[in-house]
Amino acid sequence: MSDLVTTTKRLQTLLDGAGVITIPAGEYLTGPLEVRSNTKLILEKGAVIKFISDPSIYEPVFSRWEGVKCYCMHPCLFINEAHDVEITGEGVIDGNGSAWWAEVWRKKSVGQNAPESEIEKKFAALNPGYETQPGGGGGRPCQFLRPSLIQIKDSYNVKLEGVTVQNSPFWTIHPVFSHDLVLQNLTVKNPYDSPNTDGIDIESCSHVKVIDCSVFVGDDGIALKSGSGPEGIKDNVPTTDILIKGCRVVKAHGGAVIGSETAAGISNVVVEDCIFDDTDRGIRIKSRRGRGGALHDLVFRNLSMKNNICPLVVNMFYKCGCFEDGPFSLEKQEITAETPSLYNVVVEGCKAEGSRASAGMIVGLPEMPVKNLVVKDCVLGVDPNADVDVNTSGMYRGLPTPESRGLRLRYIEGLKLENVNVIGTDKEILIEDSVTFAN
Repeated sequence: MSDLVTTTKRLQTLLDGAGVITIPAGEYLTGPLEVRSNTKLILEKGAVIKFISDPSIYEPVFSRWEGVKCYCMHPCLFINEAHDVEITGEGVIDGNGSAWWAEVWRKKSVGQNAPESEIEKKFAALNPGYETQPGGGGGRPCQFLRPSLIQIKDSYNVKLEGVTVQNSPFWTIHPVFSHDLVLQNLTVKNPYDSPNTDGIDIESCSHVKVIDCSVFVGDDGIALKSGSGPEGIKDNVPTTDILIKGCRVVKAHGGAVIGSETAAGISNVVVEDCIFDDTDRGIRIKSRRGRGGALHDLVFRNLSMKNNICPLVVNMFYKCGCFEDGPFSLEKQEITAETPSLYNVVVEGCKAEGSRASAGMIVGLPEMPVKNLVVKDCVLGVDPNADVDVNTSGMYRGLPTPESRGLRLRYIEGLKLENVNVIGTDKEILIEDSVTFAN
């Protein structure tokens, strides 16, 4: 442990000095670190910053964890209230995640649903009322609030370029409440079975570019979020003006993802010229009643997708993290601030082949249909020998089983389908309920 303390202090002292900091080849085992303003951190080829997997050294910080503000473990590498930061080079930032993942699996295997360890009880005391907070699948009931590998919080003019970021304990790169960011030529790698290890989660941020990144992870690849539930609605910090271009996502739950934490809205997004291969879903928009948020002016253009479970998913009946029946009723509900909406969406020039569950689904809410959606010049191909349960297409709840593996349409107003070719299945287009087409 003394060597760890020495290395951590030495690295933190360098980072405290700001300026240009070069890390030469070698492995540096360290505890959590913070990067200050006006810092350029260069990781030379062969340099590996590796974080120790001891929860006790990740002291509580107040941030967002799965869309909810709370005390959680200090990120491994934290860029907080900083500006003019660049992390670049050919080196590696390694979260040493295997012990964290093993603990999550252990908790799930024994059905743990409340704090048990001293650290978990510590976080529970800091987070009164956590039992009622909306959650995803990461472990909030246990208060095992794992650290993200890199978090950029309340910061601006930050650039990450060239480095490999891998083996994250939790979400890998998590910008939140920040603006004017560039994530370019990054390689993000976590095992496919590592729990909740999203690649890039951009939350309540604006003016962000994600360019030419390669993502191989154990949850969603590149996701846009804006807080969860009433608190996120009250915070009212949307995610807007986002460009995702030239990226490749492989072996993830979703390629380009909107949600499911959508409370403050997500808008003015362009996703283009990307490859999503062997991902569970390609284009993925997910929310549900209670999450709130206006999702609009979203463009998905020139995307190539192969061997997905489902290449195109718009799902307002997303089930994960909710154990009540109310949000999944097929009857119209009262429209409130917690009702999500989706409008002005274009899916253009996209090609999918070998889909294993269905060609796609676009399902709004009975009281809040998807509006003004254009799908044009697309080929959605299903593997003729597909044997994956069609109900796995979107991880939904409350919807009936569709009649075929075609493109499922439900609760949509002003839909325009133009030169859309669904192949490899019968009943290519499934119009189920309350669908109107644009003139």
